[in-house]
Amino acid sequence: MCMDFLNSQFVDEIIKSAIYEDVGNGDVTTNSIIGTDEKAGAYMISKADGIVSGLPVAEKVFKYFDSEMKWNPAIKDGDRVQKGDLIVEFSGSLRAILTGERSALNFLQRMSGISTAASKFVEAVKEFNVKILDTRKTAPGQRMLDKYAVKMGGGTNHRIGLYDMVMIKDNHIKAAGSITSAVEKVRGNIPQGMKIEVETTTIDEVNEALETKADIIMLDNMSLALMKECVEIIDHKALVEASGGVVLDKIKLIAETGVDFISVGALTHSVKALDISQYVK
Repeated sequence: MCMDFLNSQFVDEIIKSAIYEDVGNGDVTTNSIIGTDEKAGAYMISKADGIVSGLPVAEKVFKYFDSEMKWNPAIKDGDRVQKGDLIVEFSGSLRAILTGERSALNFLQRMSGISTAASKFVEAVKEFNVKILDTRKTAPGQRMLDKYAVKMGGGTNHRIGLYDMVMIKDNHIKAAGSITSAVEKVRGNIPQGMKIEVETTTIDEVNEALETKADIIMLDNMSLALMKECVEIIDHKALVEASGGVVLDKIKLIAETGVDFISVGALTHSVKALDISQYVK
Protein backbone atom coordinates (compact mmCIF):
# COMPACT_ATOMS: atom_id res chain seq x y z
CA MET A 1 0.00 0.00 0.00
CA CYS A 2 1.16 3.52 -0.74
CA MET A 3 -0.12 7.06 -0.96
CA ASP A 4 -1.89 6.23 -4.23
CA PHE A 5 -4.21 3.95 -2.30
CA LEU A 6 -5.68 6.95 -0.47
CA ASN A 7 -6.92 8.23 -3.83
CA SER A 8 -8.97 5.10 -4.47
CA GLN A 9 -12.73 4.91 -4.76
CA PHE A 10 -12.75 2.56 -1.77
CA VAL A 11 -11.42 5.31 0.50
CA ASP A 12 -13.91 7.78 -0.98
CA GLU A 13 -16.72 5.44 0.09
CA ILE A 14 -15.32 5.21 3.64
CA ILE A 15 -15.27 9.00 3.83
CA LYS A 16 -18.79 9.36 2.43
CA SER A 17 -20.09 6.88 4.98
CA ALA A 18 -18.44 8.76 7.85
CA ILE A 19 -19.82 12.09 6.62
CA TYR A 20 -23.33 10.72 6.23
CA GLU A 21 -23.15 9.27 9.74
CA ASP A 22 -22.11 12.63 11.22
CA VAL A 23 -23.80 15.21 9.00
CA GLY A 24 -26.88 13.41 7.74
CA ASN A 25 -29.18 15.92 6.04
CA GLY A 26 -27.10 18.88 7.17
CA ASP A 27 -25.24 20.61 10.00
CA VAL A 28 -28.17 22.44 11.59
CA THR A 29 -25.99 24.48 13.94
CA THR A 30 -23.43 25.71 11.40
CA ASN A 31 -25.98 26.26 8.65
CA SER A 32 -28.09 28.40 11.00
CA ILE A 33 -25.19 30.64 12.02
CA ILE A 34 -22.81 30.76 9.03
CA GLY A 35 -23.71 32.18 5.62
CA THR A 36 -23.08 30.16 2.47
CA ASP A 37 -20.53 32.69 1.18
CA GLU A 38 -18.48 33.13 4.37
CA LYS A 39 -14.79 32.22 4.03
CA ALA A 40 -12.16 31.58 6.69
CA GLY A 41 -8.81 30.00 7.42
CA ALA A 42 -8.10 27.23 9.89
CA TYR A 43 -5.24 25.13 11.16
CA MET A 44 -4.55 21.94 13.09
CA ILE A 45 -1.87 21.42 15.70
CA SER A 46 -0.66 18.36 17.55
CA LYS A 47 -1.40 18.29 21.28
CA ALA A 48 1.00 15.39 21.84
CA ASP A 49 4.19 13.83 20.45
CA GLY A 50 3.66 11.25 17.74
CA ILE A 51 3.65 10.21 14.09
CA VAL A 52 1.05 11.84 11.84
CA SER A 53 -0.93 9.77 9.39
CA GLY A 54 -4.13 10.42 7.43
CA LEU A 55 -3.60 13.94 6.08
CA PRO A 56 -4.86 13.04 2.58
CA VAL A 57 -7.99 11.54 4.14
CA ALA A 58 -8.68 14.68 6.20
CA GLU A 59 -8.18 16.77 3.06
CA LYS A 60 -10.75 14.68 1.21
CA VAL A 61 -13.27 15.26 3.99
CA PHE A 62 -13.04 19.04 3.69
CA LYS A 63 -13.01 18.98 -0.10
CA TYR A 64 -16.19 16.90 -0.04
CA PHE A 65 -17.90 20.06 1.24
CA ASP A 66 -15.73 22.59 -0.61
CA SER A 67 -13.87 21.34 -3.67
CA GLU A 68 -11.91 24.62 -3.79
CA MET A 69 -10.56 24.29 -0.24
CA LYS A 70 -6.89 25.31 -0.16
CA TRP A 71 -4.88 22.70 1.77
CA ASN A 72 -1.31 23.41 2.89
CA PRO A 73 0.18 20.70 5.11
CA ALA A 74 3.25 21.63 7.12
CA ILE A 75 4.34 17.99 7.21
CA LYS A 76 3.59 14.72 5.40
CA ASP A 77 2.26 11.35 6.51
CA GLY A 78 4.88 9.43 8.46
CA ASP A 79 6.52 12.55 9.89
CA ARG A 80 7.11 12.88 13.62
CA VAL A 81 5.57 15.83 15.47
CA GLN A 82 5.92 17.23 18.96
CA LYS A 83 3.27 18.81 21.13
CA GLY A 84 2.42 22.23 19.72
CA ASP A 85 3.65 21.56 16.18
CA LEU A 86 1.63 22.85 13.24
CA ILE A 87 0.23 20.03 11.12
CA VAL A 88 -1.75 21.79 8.40
CA GLU A 89 -3.26 25.14 7.42
CA PHE A 90 -6.29 25.36 5.13
CA SER A 91 -8.83 27.91 3.95
CA GLY A 92 -12.15 28.06 2.18
CA SER A 93 -15.83 27.85 3.04
CA LEU A 94 -16.34 28.40 6.77
CA ARG A 95 -19.31 26.05 6.64
CA ALA A 96 -17.09 23.33 5.20
CA ILE A 97 -14.40 23.97 7.82
CA LEU A 98 -16.85 23.60 10.71
CA THR A 99 -18.99 20.81 9.28
CA GLY A 100 -16.05 18.65 8.23
CA GLU A 101 -14.05 19.16 11.42
CA ARG A 102 -15.13 16.13 13.45
CA SER A 103 -15.01 13.59 10.62
CA ALA A 104 -11.60 14.85 9.49
CA LEU A 105 -10.21 14.74 13.02
CA ASN A 106 -11.67 11.29 13.68
CA PHE A 107 -9.73 9.89 10.73
CA LEU A 108 -6.56 11.86 11.39
CA GLN A 109 -6.43 11.20 15.14
CA ARG A 110 -7.08 7.45 14.85
CA MET A 111 -4.64 6.93 12.00
CA SER A 112 -1.97 9.03 13.72
CA GLY A 113 -2.51 7.06 16.92
CA ILE A 114 -1.92 3.81 15.04
CA SER A 115 1.21 5.17 13.35
CA THR A 116 2.51 6.41 16.69
CA ALA A 117 1.95 3.03 18.36
CA ALA A 118 3.56 1.17 15.46
CA SER A 119 6.62 3.42 15.61
CA LYS A 120 7.14 2.63 19.30
CA PHE A 121 7.13 -1.13 18.67
CA VAL A 122 9.42 -0.77 15.63
CA GLU A 123 11.84 1.41 17.58
CA ALA A 124 11.96 -1.09 20.45
CA VAL A 125 13.29 -3.88 18.20
CA LYS A 126 15.38 -1.86 15.73
CA GLU A 127 18.54 -3.76 16.64
CA PHE A 128 16.99 -7.08 15.58
CA ASN A 129 16.18 -8.50 12.16
CA VAL A 130 12.47 -8.72 12.91
CA LYS A 131 9.37 -7.06 11.45
CA ILE A 132 6.37 -5.77 13.38
CA LEU A 133 3.12 -6.99 11.82
CA ASP A 134 -0.43 -5.76 12.14
CA THR A 135 -3.48 -8.07 12.32
CA ARG A 136 -7.11 -8.18 11.18
CA LYS A 137 -8.22 -6.65 14.50
CA THR A 138 -9.15 -3.40 12.82
CA ALA A 139 -12.10 -0.98 12.90
CA PRO A 140 -14.90 -2.48 10.76
CA GLY A 141 -14.92 -0.85 7.35
CA GLN A 142 -11.62 0.97 7.93
CA ARG A 143 -9.08 -1.83 7.65
CA MET A 144 -7.18 -0.37 4.73
CA LEU A 145 -6.82 2.96 6.55
CA ASP A 146 -5.68 1.18 9.71
CA LYS A 147 -3.11 -0.86 7.80
CA TYR A 148 -1.90 2.18 5.86
CA ALA A 149 -1.35 3.90 9.20
CA VAL A 150 0.71 0.96 10.46
CA LYS A 151 3.01 1.34 7.44
CA MET A 152 3.35 5.07 8.08
CA GLY A 153 4.61 4.15 11.56
CA GLY A 154 7.24 1.80 10.13
CA GLY A 155 5.32 -1.44 10.64
CA THR A 156 4.63 -4.18 8.09
CA ASN A 157 1.23 -5.28 6.84
CA HIS A 158 0.23 -8.90 7.40
CA ARG A 159 -2.54 -10.32 5.20
CA ILE A 160 -5.23 -7.82 4.35
CA GLY A 161 -8.12 -10.23 4.75
CA LEU A 162 -9.19 -13.84 4.43
CA TYR A 163 -8.59 -13.81 0.67
CA ASP A 164 -4.90 -13.00 0.14
CA MET A 165 -3.09 -15.53 2.34
CA VAL A 166 -3.81 -18.84 4.08
CA MET A 167 -3.85 -18.82 7.87
CA ILE A 168 -4.63 -22.21 9.38
CA LYS A 169 -5.72 -21.65 12.98
CA ASP A 170 -6.78 -23.95 15.81
CA ASN A 171 -10.42 -24.26 14.72
CA HIS A 172 -9.39 -25.07 11.15
CA ILE A 173 -7.08 -27.79 12.48
CA LYS A 174 -9.84 -29.18 14.67
CA ALA A 175 -12.26 -29.26 11.73
CA ALA A 176 -9.72 -30.90 9.40
CA GLY A 177 -8.52 -33.40 11.99
CA SER A 178 -4.85 -32.41 11.96
CA ILE A 179 -2.40 -29.80 10.71
CA THR A 180 -1.31 -32.17 7.95
CA SER A 181 -4.87 -32.70 6.73
CA ALA A 182 -5.62 -28.98 6.83
CA VAL A 183 -2.54 -28.07 4.78
CA GLU A 184 -3.24 -30.82 2.23
CA LYS A 185 -6.81 -29.61 1.73
CA VAL A 186 -5.70 -26.03 1.38
CA ARG A 187 -3.00 -26.81 -1.19
CA GLY A 188 -5.59 -28.32 -3.49
CA ASN A 189 -7.72 -25.19 -3.46
CA ILE A 190 -5.48 -22.10 -3.56
CA PRO A 191 -3.59 -20.29 -6.33
CA GLN A 192 -0.01 -21.37 -6.88
CA GLY A 193 2.39 -19.28 -4.85
CA MET A 194 -0.08 -18.22 -2.17
CA LYS A 195 1.61 -18.38 1.24
CA ILE A 196 0.45 -20.84 3.90
CA GLU A 197 0.82 -20.04 7.58
CA VAL A 198 0.05 -22.50 10.38
CA GLU A 199 -0.71 -21.61 13.99
CA THR A 200 1.03 -23.79 16.58
CA THR A 201 1.07 -23.93 20.36
CA THR A 202 3.33 -26.93 21.09
CA ILE A 203 6.59 -28.46 19.88
CA ASP A 204 4.68 -31.39 18.39
CA GLU A 205 2.55 -29.01 16.35
CA VAL A 206 5.66 -27.15 15.19
CA ASN A 207 7.23 -30.41 14.01
CA GLU A 208 4.04 -31.37 12.17
CA ALA A 209 3.85 -27.94 10.52
CA LEU A 210 7.46 -28.34 9.41
CA GLU A 211 6.66 -31.69 7.82
CA THR A 212 3.95 -30.03 5.70
CA LYS A 213 6.49 -27.45 4.46
CA ALA A 214 4.32 -24.53 5.54
CA ASP A 215 5.77 -21.16 4.54
CA ILE A 216 5.26 -19.53 7.95
CA ILE A 217 4.84 -21.08 11.38
CA MET A 218 3.10 -19.01 14.03
CA LEU A 219 4.13 -19.54 17.65
CA ASP A 220 0.96 -18.63 19.49
CA ASN A 221 0.98 -17.56 23.14
CA MET A 222 4.17 -19.46 23.91
CA SER A 223 6.53 -18.75 26.77
CA LEU A 224 9.83 -17.14 25.79
CA ALA A 225 11.74 -20.35 26.58
CA LEU A 226 9.42 -22.48 24.44
CA MET A 227 9.47 -19.91 21.66
CA LYS A 228 13.28 -19.93 21.55
CA GLU A 229 13.32 -23.75 21.47
CA CYS A 230 10.84 -23.78 18.58
CA VAL A 231 12.89 -21.25 16.62
CA GLU A 232 15.89 -23.55 16.97
CA ILE A 233 13.82 -26.54 15.82
CA ILE A 234 12.50 -24.67 12.78
CA ASP A 235 16.07 -23.61 11.96
CA HIS A 236 15.16 -21.36 8.98
CA LYS A 237 13.11 -24.09 7.26
CA ALA A 238 10.15 -21.73 7.52
CA LEU A 239 9.60 -18.15 8.56
CA VAL A 240 8.51 -17.73 12.17
CA GLU A 241 5.88 -15.41 13.61
CA ALA A 242 5.35 -14.77 17.31
CA SER A 243 1.81 -13.88 18.30
CA GLY A 244 -0.42 -13.49 21.32
CA GLY A 245 -0.40 -11.03 24.20
CA VAL A 246 2.41 -8.93 22.78
CA VAL A 247 3.02 -5.73 24.74
CA LEU A 248 5.67 -3.06 24.35
CA ASP A 249 7.67 -3.88 27.47
CA LYS A 250 7.96 -7.53 26.37
CA ILE A 251 8.65 -7.16 22.68
CA LYS A 252 12.43 -6.92 22.90
CA LEU A 253 12.53 -10.25 24.77
CA ILE A 254 10.41 -11.81 22.03
CA ALA A 255 12.72 -10.43 19.34
CA GLU A 256 15.70 -11.98 21.14
CA THR A 257 14.27 -15.48 20.52
CA GLY A 258 15.08 -15.11 16.81
CA VAL A 259 11.60 -14.93 15.29
CA ASP A 260 11.16 -13.22 11.92
CA PHE A 261 7.86 -11.47 12.69
CA ILE A 262 5.98 -10.28 15.74
CA SER A 263 2.27 -9.58 15.24
CA VAL A 264 0.69 -6.97 17.47
CA GLY A 265 -3.10 -6.76 17.60
CA ALA A 266 -2.91 -3.77 19.93
CA LEU A 267 -1.66 -1.58 17.06
CA THR A 268 -5.23 -1.34 15.78
CA HIS A 269 -7.70 -2.97 18.16
CA SER A 270 -7.07 -0.71 21.15
CA VAL A 271 -5.25 2.26 19.72
CA LYS A 272 -5.06 5.56 21.60
CA ALA A 273 -5.85 8.40 19.22
CA LEU A 274 -3.22 11.11 18.85
CA ASP A 275 -4.52 14.35 20.34
CA ILE A 276 -4.97 16.87 17.51
CA SER A 277 -7.01 20.08 17.60
CA GLN A 278 -8.46 22.33 14.91
CA TYR A 279 -8.77 26.11 15.25
CA VAL A 280 -10.43 28.71 13.03
CA LYS A 281 -8.29 31.80 12.44
